[in-house]
Parts: sequence; structure tokens; C-alpha cells
Amino acid sequence: MRFILNVTLLMGLMSFAGLQPAAAQAPATPPAAAGGGPQTCLKCHDTNAKVVQILQTPHAMKGDPHSPFGQEGCETCHGPSAAHVASRSNPPDVTFNGPEVPPAAVFKGGLISSPATRTKQCLQCHEAGLRMNWKGSQHQTNDVACNDCHTIHIAKDPILVKFTQPQKCFTCHAEQRADSFKFSHHPIREGKVVCSDCHNPHGSPGPKLLKEFTVNETCYNCHAEKRGPLLWEHEPVRESCLNCHTPHGSTQARLLIQRPPYLCQECHANGGHQAQPFAGQNLPGQVVANFRLMARGCVNCHTQIHGSNSPNGTFFTR
Repeated sequence: MRFILNVTLLMGLMSFAGLQPAAAQAPATPPAAAGGGPQTCLKCHDTNAKVVQILQTPHAMKGDPHSPFGQEGCETCHGPSAAHVASRSNPPDVTFNGPEVPPAAVFKGGLISSPATRTKQCLQCHEAGLRMNWKGSQHQTNDVACNDCHTIHIAKDPILVKFTQPQKCFTCHAEQRADSFKFSHHPIREGKVVCSDCHNPHGSPGPKLLKEFTVNETCYNCHAEKRGPLLWEHEPVRESCLNCHTPHGSTQARLLIQRPPYLCQECHANGGHQAQPFAGQNLPGQVVANFRLMARGCVNCHTQIHGSNSPNGTFFTR
């Protein structure tokens, strides 16, 4: 009884203050759509080559109900824009007085919409598949919108072409661009490998937006011979390829973080010949040059450094 009285009193106070319960408030009126399909927009934008090229893309397939032109045309992506059309009327609409109103979602220019608004428009259709991990990803939390990488109004998006994709990524990732010029690098500039071969820019459950859960699983997609299982396994190799290699570029051969034997001596300093730091006295030209310093260093003997299947391969020599 006391609960019923309290609710009745609360509703009476709200009525006295001129308020209504939330459930009784009228829903917000959704923005009006201009309608008319692409023809409405092309009345003004038909001279802009960057806009008209949309007609040559899959987004302009009217026969496909999943494409923008198979739905509301330009307004499928740019949002309901009746006010924008009215403000751009020529001659001006007599019912509209005021400055030009932008579309609901603007992807370029001075009145550009927020990254969240632009991305929301794209995710209406492209949320599944490779984009399922977008929310919470590094790009999403750093306010990167879809059109910051993708170019929608052209027949061939540069980010989807192997030869031009890295240039898009390098606009933000300058350090990786510098690494690609180093002596040893993945053939990114040669157009044989692209960033998306290893990374999923739309989000990933793995580190650094990698396509797989771990670094090694990602590397094994190309370097399957290193996968194993092997009879004798090298622990640092099994742990992470990055213990010895740097993926984007190195001044050392085979993308090594430094050259042997110095790389090997970071772990192997517990007795035997591997405990002897190779210094200047062992360099070529000296009276006694240590052969372990020549060419590939330790790998001169330990040729199967990633692991061995030989019964006598305990030390990765065969």
C-alpha cells in the first residue's frame, strides 16, 4: 500500500511540474529523407568527377538489394538529407530560409562528420566478417573512420590493390615506412606482400591487429616449414619469432634484430665456445680469426636453428 501511495505521489508531483513520465513522452521524429534516388543528388553533383565515379562501383548496383543504390541511393550512406536538398534547391525552395544544410553524414570537406558517425554508416552493411572485431580495436579507439583508409567513389579502391595499399598505411605508420627502405625487408614495396597479409586493420583478437592469435601463427601462414612439430625445438623460436626477427625491416640479413654471433650470445653465455664474446681481436685480418665470426656466425654449424627432426640434431647441427 505504501509503494502505491509513493508512486501516485511521484506522478502527481511530475504532473504539477509540467513533466511527463519517460514512457509517455512522444518519440523523436526521425530526420526526413529527400527520396528520389541518386537522380536527386546528381542534379547538383553531376559535374563532380569524384562523385560521379560511384556509378562504376559495386555500391551503384541497383539490382542488388544489399547495395546502397538498391536501397535509398546516396542517402543509404549519407543519411536522410531532405533539409540538405532543400537548402541547395535552384531556384531556392520558398519554404526554406537559411544557410546550406549539410547531409546527415559528411565524409569529406569542412563540415566533415565525426569518425563515429561516418563509421556507423558503413557498419550498417559491413559489420560482419573481417569487421566483427572493429569495436574496441586500436583503429576505432584512435578515431580512425572507414573513409580515412577507403576511397568509396572510385572503381578500384587503392587500399584493396596490392601495389598501392602500403602507401595508404604509411600515411600514419611512418616508422614502418622507414623500415621498408632497409637492406632486409619483406617485399612490400615490390608489391608481393602487403600489410593486410599479416594485419587485420578492422580489429583482431591477437596483438598488434594481427590476423592470428599469436605472432608465430601469423608467420606460419607463409613460413609453414618452420611450424613443426619438430623432434628438437629451439625454445626462443617456439616462444616468438620476434625474439630474433623484426618484421618490417632490418639492417641485418634475414630480418634479424642483430647479426650472429652477437644475437646468439644474448642467450648462450653459459660455458663452452658460445660463452666467449667475439670482440675485435677475432675480426678478419688479425693473426687468429675465429671462424665462428665469419659469414653467418653460429649458423655456420647450427644450420637448423629453427629446429631439427634428426635424431642427432640435439644442437641443431643437422
